[in-house]
Amino acid sequence: MSFVRTLAKVAVVSSIALMAGCASVNKAPASVDAESKQFKVNAAVAQVYVYRNETLGAALSMPVAVDGKVAGSTGPHSFFKFNLPAGSHTITSQGDESKLTLNTEPGKLYFVWQEVKMGMLSGSSKLQLVSEDQGKKGVAECTQIQSNF
Repeated sequence: MSFVRTLAKVAVVSSIALMAGCASVNKAPASVDAESKQFKVNAAVAQVYVYRNETLGAALSMPVAVDGKVAGSTGPHSFFKFNLPAGSHTITSQGDESKLTLNTEPGKLYFVWQEVKMGMLSGSSKLQLVSEDQGKKGVAECTQIQSNF
C-alpha cells in the first residue's frame, strides 16, 4: 500500500511541476490572431504558418528560425505566421536539428506542423509540411505569438 501512496504522490508532484513549468510565449494581439485565422491570401507574398498544436512537451519552448534568422520560440498550442517572398526558404527548429525547405509562390498558403518528439532526457521537434485542411484545423486550435522575423 505504501508503494501506491508514494506513486500517487509522485504523480501529483509531477503534474504540478509540469503545469508550473509550461513554456510561456509572447502572444500577438487578439485582433492579429483573429485576422490570421481568416486565412486570406495575399497576392504579393506567400504566407507560411508554423504551428504546434500539442500539449506534449508543454514545459519546452521550441525555437524556430526562417532563413537563418531566429523568429522566436513556440510553446504548446501556438503558431507563427510569416509573409515570405517567392522562392526557396529554410525553416529550422532546435538549431538545425529539424529542417524543412519550402519553395513558395505568392498568393499561396503553406502550413508547417512542428511535431514535438520526446526523448529520454529531452525533447525535440520535427517540421512537416501538411495539407491546407490539416493546417487550418491545427492553427485554429492555437494562439498566434509574436515573431522577431
